[in-house]
Amino acid sequence: MLKRFAPLVPIALSALLAACATQQAPQPQMDLAQQPQKPVEYMTDEQMADFTDDKPYELPSLADNILAHGLSLVGTRYRMGGTSATSGFDCSGFVGFLFKEEAGMKLPRSTRELINLDAPLVSRSELEPGDLIFFNNRGRGRVSHAGIYLGDDQFIHSSSSRSGGVRVDSLDDSYWSRSYMEAKRVLAMAPEQPSAERSPLHR
Repeated sequence: MLKRFAPLVPIALSALLAACATQQAPQPQMDLAQQPQKPVEYMTDEQMADFTDDKPYELPSLADNILAHGLSLVGTRYRMGGTSATSGFDCSGFVGFLFKEEAGMKLPRSTRELINLDAPLVSRSELEPGDLIFFNNRGRGRVSHAGIYLGDDQFIHSSSSRSGGVRVDSLDDSYWSRSYMEAKRVLAMAPEQPSAERSPLHR
């Protein structure tokens, strides 16, 4: 579905990127942010279907909109604590901005709260466009960075001021492959969308 996005933006090659987890006090969060992290247990296809039966949403449409909007922001500067296209984004600010704009979801503000969302945990081999992916790129054994999976082993994220802010990178890159932690299908928790679809290019 999202393979068409990959050629739109050149993949910048970089081996040493700075982490972007914000240390500021969390903003008011949705109730889901308060839920404790569960043990690692990947959902089967049947369990995933059960999880989403009473939560109507259109995953392909939502993922398309989120990623199209995200790709339109490639090159937006990195800013610690940033949550807007005008001032810049940090990693969790970028994720939160897109999910709020395109899926109507108010996500937790920090990566440590994002990774604790009670959303379906998916294995790396089962990643789908729109999944949130988490990294430990500070070597401290805990999450320190987040991005959104594009497809074809690529993801979009607000990396660092040194590496150009919002950009597309590859999970096959040794740096990101080494620091990859896990992924969650947060879109499975999206509220019901209005019948009239929003265009990915509505801005």
